[in-house]
Amino acid sequence: MAAFQNVTAWQKAHALALEVYRVSSGFPPEERFGLVSQMRRCAISVPSNTNIAEGSGRNSDTDYARFLDIALGSSTELEYQLLLARDLGFITADDHGGLDALLAEVKRLIVGFRSRLRSPTHQSAASS
Repeated sequence: MAAFQNVTAWQKAHALALEVYRVSSGFPPEERFGLVSQMRRCAISVPSNTNIAEGSGRNSDTDYARFLDIALGSSTELEYQLLLARDLGFITADDHGGLDALLAEVKRLIVGFRSRLRSPTHQSAASS
């Protein structure tokens, strides 16, 4: 297994988490334990020990692919939360557009990486 820091999906997900922290710091104080907490939890779940990073330490590509499924779920949850934050006026349309584009790229990378891990040619090469 490769070090998780070398995985492009992790690098982009880390950048996304940093951006979510940046934009959510300007949310109203009453959202600190609400939407801010939820968004940050989702944003760090993707690259953190529960998904891409932890998955890289698993014993098999099948386990790793399962953790990427979890990362994809967290990404989708964050997608809605960003939309909600925009519609509530907590983030600008420009910030939402940038975050949404980065999130779409992260999701695309996760799906591609997961597909490679599950491909029959990768599975047979890994067992050799």
